[in-house]
Amino acid sequence: MAEAVTTKTAWKLQEIVAHSSNVSSLVLGKSSGRLLATGGDDCRVNIWSVNKPNCIMSLTGHTAPVESLQIHTNEQLIVAGSQSGSIRVWDLEAAKILRTLGGHKANIFSLDFHPSGNFVASGSMDTNIKLWDVRRKGCVFRYKGHTEAVRCLRFSPDGKWLASAADDHTVKLWDLIAGKIMFEFKGHTGPVSIVEFHPNEYLLASGSSDRTVRFWDLEKFQVVSCIEEGTTPVRCMLFNPDGCCLYSGFQDSLCVHGWEPERCFDVVPVKWGKVADLSICNNQLIGVSFAQSTVSSFVVDLNRVTKSGSIPHGLTRDEPLVPPTPTGSSLRRLYDRPSAGCSKPQRVKHNSESERRSPSSEDDRDEKESKAEIQNLEEYKEIFQPKNAICRTPPRHNEPFPAPPEDEPITGKEAVKPSQAVDVQTPLPKQEPPDPVQRPPITSSTPLTRTEPSVIPAARNEPIGLKASDFLPAVKNQSHTELMDEEAMSQIRKGHETMCVVLTSRLKNLDIVRAVWSTSDIKNSVESAVAINDLSVVVDLLNIVNQKASFWNLDLCTIVLPQIEKLLQSKYESYVQTGCTSLKLILQRYLPLIIDILAAPPSVGVDITREERLRKCKLCYEQLKNISKIVKNKSGLSGRHGSAFRELHLLMAALE
Repeated sequence: MAEAVTTKTAWKLQEIVAHSSNVSSLVLGKSSGRLLATGGDDCRVNIWSVNKPNCIMSLTGHTAPVESLQIHTNEQLIVAGSQSGSIRVWDLEAAKILRTLGGHKANIFSLDFHPSGNFVASGSMDTNIKLWDVRRKGCVFRYKGHTEAVRCLRFSPDGKWLASAADDHTVKLWDLIAGKIMFEFKGHTGPVSIVEFHPNEYLLASGSSDRTVRFWDLEKFQVVSCIEEGTTPVRCMLFNPDGCCLYSGFQDSLCVHGWEPERCFDVVPVKWGKVADLSICNNQLIGVSFAQSTVSSFVVDLNRVTKSGSIPHGLTRDEPLVPPTPTGSSLRRLYDRPSAGCSKPQRVKHNSESERRSPSSEDDRDEKESKAEIQNLEEYKEIFQPKNAICRTPPRHNEPFPAPPEDEPITGKEAVKPSQAVDVQTPLPKQEPPDPVQRPPITSSTPLTRTEPSVIPAARNEPIGLKASDFLPAVKNQSHTELMDEEAMSQIRKGHETMCVVLTSRLKNLDIVRAVWSTSDIKNSVESAVAINDLSVVVDLLNIVNQKASFWNLDLCTIVLPQIEKLLQSKYESYVQTGCTSLKLILQRYLPLIIDILAAPPSVGVDITREERLRKCKLCYEQLKNISKIVKNKSGLSGRHGSAFRELHLLMAALE
């Protein structure tokens, strides 16, 4: 009898090069779990079929990087928002632009379709939330209340409410019929990045950079439970279709959560990195992540994942758990579902005429310039069939992805390299045909010269400016040659002593800073790091100080601001990110104070404390003025850098 083969619980399905530049957003179709849309810094939206290397369709028209995407439940419509604040809606089935919507003054960070498909909600860095009528091509209502960028929007399953999450640490619930806020949920201690409605019950889940997941009762407007087990911030969330549990995607794992009481049923290790969206199909969870220009898809077999119907790992109970019912728990009220024949959403009665926009010639011109380029006609017809077809999406025979054996390290699908995807995809403009010899043998050196990029990314797979072949002797012919162990080791040891000296020096500098830090003197610790004149040590220390706002004061600001000026001009992405984080903290906490003190009338008599505080404020103000020039120049950049600098530029508006 053949022995049963144990298969993997989670595996990498595919990796493709999705854009000619960095990928900035991606989303999965929730109905089929097979439709994938990616947005990039190349201002394009590319449509893919999961596990296929060919781009089905490329949507053009945006003039700025695409930072937010959403696919409607019926997988016929897609909406994309850009850094410039413009929104475009495409009809995928008709392969054409449907609407161009404009009105936001900054980056679009979040989008969602109303269940009816006739309305779109958008959230922006300008702190506004807007509700758009796709049919009338205008803004129906604007919701104001958040004080920082809106990161996520979700309509309730019945279409009556809208939940919003923002960097101001709050979650707000809006009543679409009344056109006003219903409740503001407070409790997170960091920016809230994601919210999700329970599919049946009056329950809302939210995830934050404070590494917690909170569940909110939408009937009693109070917190149900809080899960604080994450070692990294939650990146995306999805309720199981029957509502029995919540799947939370972290940097290197998938967690299965329950909320009454709070508990973790299972943790599945998945090395997906920047996972951006989740979808469930055929009892398989599909997750997609991105890194630079590549997009990776992963599969988790939910048949092998512990959910609320089983005993959780590490927990014992005296009584058996009751299997969930499709309608969820009876503890909470259920949504009133609209009838199947009703296509109208709940209309907003309190429309603001100033917010309503009529079609303009400029918008018409934008729509004419927007195109939907079908790159693969066969796959397009397979997925987007005519409307009168009985089964449109997903395809009629949508089989689950086969799981690889547990003892097999890499399968053919898992080993798909980005270069192979470039060979077959065609949506990207002005792409040169790839070199037929893309990966030469390790024993031969490539003739191509490698130039160091202007900005060195924080996440990279190989050292900048180094090639493995440089450490091995060149071979005259292309055949692989056996190397003696001694010869190979002597080549590898080249430069080893120099590297050891550098690392030893760095360790010595960190020991000096740590010795001062142990005295609980934050100011002297930062001064010692600055005196060493090594930006890497300053970055390490700031990454710790940035985590606790109580460490900061005016003295620390005067020391750190000159270092921030250097960090913002660094070629290392990680240095720039740390500098932006520190500057944002200073601007939010101390800029209003600095301006108020400088604007106050002079005091009567001698006040030494006030004079000293005034001197520090003047020094900080001058340093901030110098930094504002750098921020203004870099605010025109694309990608994550440009977004961060534009946000800082808005915060520094008071200096002008």
